[in-house]
Amino acid sequence: MARISVPTTARLPSSLRVDPTNPAATKILGRLSRASLLSVALDWLDDNNLPLALPYLREDEDEDDDDDDETDDFHPPARSPEALREIYTSLQARKGSKREVLDRITEGDWRHGLTLYQLAMADLQYLHDHPTSQQWSAYRIAPLKPPHDPDGEAAPEVDKQSLTIPRFHPSTFLRTLQSHVLPDVKAHYNFDAHRSLPLLILRIFVLDSPYNTNHALQPTGTTTSFDASRTVYIAFPDASPHLFISKPTTTTTLSSSGGRASGGGGESKSLRNLLVEGIPKALSRPLQRERFTLQSTSLVTRNLAELVERRGGGRTNSAGGGWSVYADETKGKKETPLDLVVPGPPLSLPDHGEGGGKRAAAVPVSDAERREERAVKRARLVARARFGGTGLVGDGKGVERVDVVVEDAFPDVVAEDGDGDDEEGVVGRAGRAGRKSRVDGSLGRDAEDEDEDAQEAAAQGWRPFVRLTFHGSHVFAGIRQLVENGIIDGERMPGWMTGEEGVTIGAVRNGRIRGHKGSGL
Repeated sequence: MARISVPTTARLPSSLRVDPTNPAATKILGRLSRASLLSVALDWLDDNNLPLALPYLREDEDEDDDDDDETDDFHPPARSPEALREIYTSLQARKGSKREVLDRITEGDWRHGLTLYQLAMADLQYLHDHPTSQQWSAYRIAPLKPPHDPDGEAAPEVDKQSLTIPRFHPSTFLRTLQSHVLPDVKAHYNFDAHRSLPLLILRIFVLDSPYNTNHALQPTGTTTSFDASRTVYIAFPDASPHLFISKPTTTTTLSSSGGRASGGGGESKSLRNLLVEGIPKALSRPLQRERFTLQSTSLVTRNLAELVERRGGGRTNSAGGGWSVYADETKGKKETPLDLVVPGPPLSLPDHGEGGGKRAAAVPVSDAERREERAVKRARLVARARFGGTGLVGDGKGVERVDVVVEDAFPDVVAEDGDGDDEEGVVGRAGRAGRKSRVDGSLGRDAEDEDEDAQEAAAQGWRPFVRLTFHGSHVFAGIRQLVENGIIDGERMPGWMTGEEGVTIGAVRNGRIRGHKGSGL
């Protein structure tokens, strides 16, 4: 422990050790399975990670003194890391309880403390074991135009024609991020490559402390710095101008009834806002006049595979729904919308599958059954045309929630009279002309006293407030099943219901969906 600690803006070192009996450390390790604990322990003992995860070992000069105490120690220390690797490898080969492995780590081999680097590896192991444990939001890195105002008072504008992308260097990025985003709190950073997706994940562990030594982990009164700690992840997809930020989570085990003040949601939102504002500063290079900003893409999900599919570096960013057939890289020949599509047999012809024609000739089918069979087949063809290769139950690329506000005007028809005068013939589709006329009359009376914006709104017609929320394990797969079963008319269904727009939060106006700014509606 450092003898003197002063407040500093430096980040927390990876070698800083945490008491293994700390509730936060116990929680991080306790949620891992037995197999994951053994895998993490072996990763700690790897030669590349050993300097930052050194276990408690027996010293050779104290071998005689420790022989008497060895019988009293339930987990005697090993003589070398190689011997400890053999012990954990043998534990993998046989069955046992999770408590056995957890006690050996916290009370035996790492009884003197777990480094922040070890806790970060355990936390990332849990993320790999549970891919849907975090809620992610996708952001686009957009370049800004050089400022023309010498005073810098004008708001910066996004350069939509620029193809400039920021250069990413981990150490420079972390140093700039610490100085611009979190100078008043201490944070530990750890990079890790995703095992199955083209992602580089940055874990940020934030402590509410001005120190970067062991004093940051010491209790202050009845609480410790871990009680107000936050963990947030930032994922950088390969070859993509996007990044994904997770919702900050807490590692505390105390409840609000235990003396901890409420308001963690506000603190998490503030931390996220700081990151959204600070990450572009860490990516910008002012001397080269390269500045960037983050723009929300209105895509929020717990599925990282879906984020990579929609905002990654592949060809599926702008090819959702039925357009996905043209971005399928598994086919030998790349299809384009200009390819000639040979039409198949008409739906009226019988199915010539395995004995289908013979059964149809042998078994009489009524007209109602034939029409129902044709309707079912057509619904499946329509679903395949609208969704393409997306929206499948087992594809592992589902979103859990879609929130949409419909801002379109109420549909109406114009009924002409016998003289061809249609000025007074505005009738609602439902046939309730009186209700529609009262609304139009009210809007007309208000328009006389309002400004031009109100007159334009009245001319557009009545706009009811309609909010749609789809919730499930795979929203678009559920909508596809509804189309296949004929519950939803797939031919008249808007494109945003197929997922081709790639947004989960948006507003529909004039038939087109646009992403909402911010995180809510």
